[in-house]
Amino acid sequence: MRKVALITGASSGIGLALCNRLLEEDDELHLCLACRNLSKAEAVRDALLASHPSAEVTIVQMDVSSLRSVVQGAKEVKQKFQRLDYLYLNAGIMPNPQLNIKAFFFGIFSRNVIHMFSTAEGLLTQNDKVTADGFQEVFETNLFGHFILIRELEPLLCHSDNPSQLIWTSSRNAKKSNFSLEDIQHTKGQEPYSSSKYATDLLNVALNRNFNQKGLYSSVICPGVVMTNMTYGILPPFVWTLLLPVMWLLRFFANAFTMTPYNGAEALVWLFHQKPESLNPLTKYLSSTTGFGTNYVRSQKMDIDEDTAEKFYQTLLDLEKRVRITIEKSDHPS
Repeated sequence: MRKVALITGASSGIGLALCNRLLEEDDELHLCLACRNLSKAEAVRDALLASHPSAEVTIVQMDVSSLRSVVQGAKEVKQKFQRLDYLYLNAGIMPNPQLNIKAFFFGIFSRNVIHMFSTAEGLLTQNDKVTADGFQEVFETNLFGHFILIRELEPLLCHSDNPSQLIWTSSRNAKKSNFSLEDIQHTKGQEPYSSSKYATDLLNVALNRNFNQKGLYSSVICPGVVMTNMTYGILPPFVWTLLLPVMWLLRFFANAFTMTPYNGAEALVWLFHQKPESLNPLTKYLSSTTGFGTNYVRSQKMDIDEDTAEKFYQTLLDLEKRVRITIEKSDHPS
């Protein structure tokens, strides 16, 4: 029986690179591409099948920034499959990233220049907005939409005789200081991306605590500094022309500069081959690249308090209950 891997955000960037790399590892794999844009997804499917004719590739329309879309997409997945072996929670956004010019110029001439470029810590702020569901867009897209997807797909994921894996695309930019249990959507701050990624790390720990005995394991990775359309939108083109040679040079001093989506997917592919029972739930797996372009995976202990993770998980469960009541009322108006 073919193994099944569902990937959100599969039509571009790291998600697309992951699709190609997984089929290079196992061309008998059945990929399910969960994407917002059907036409883009269809083009990706055709290209994947052209290069891997023995594979199977299915498309499900899903926008993780819309809970209705998530629920409908999950329903379609449950109609198509009896189980999922891998659920790659990869889709994400960093809307309207703005560079903190002062922090940039202070940092570039400091001892922390490599750390600054590797993590973007203190460099980027974002203007968040509210979705049609009434949530902050970054929170819903990067975390809560995926949480609802997991809840919807539990029957396909929880099999104690043959474990399934949740694999999250997190970030080195996941900072504890940017997250608060009192403001889980980061409505009062300017770094919602960092907050959502730290929330991802918290949820990862809580999911392992609650689901390992049911045969479901969760892991988080960081792809490193990857140049994608999102990245290029942060700065004007002429600035990137100046910075890119510096970033390639920095690879000889810091392993976070993976640069390409192919390299950034390294930890995602590495986890594909691991026995999930052997992994540490408090560890983040980092895609890394040497100065000469050799890919490898490093591990890093996360700054996570397990009690905080459990409280956050319970908060999400309470939020889910309220959301489902709202959806049911709108589907069955009195």
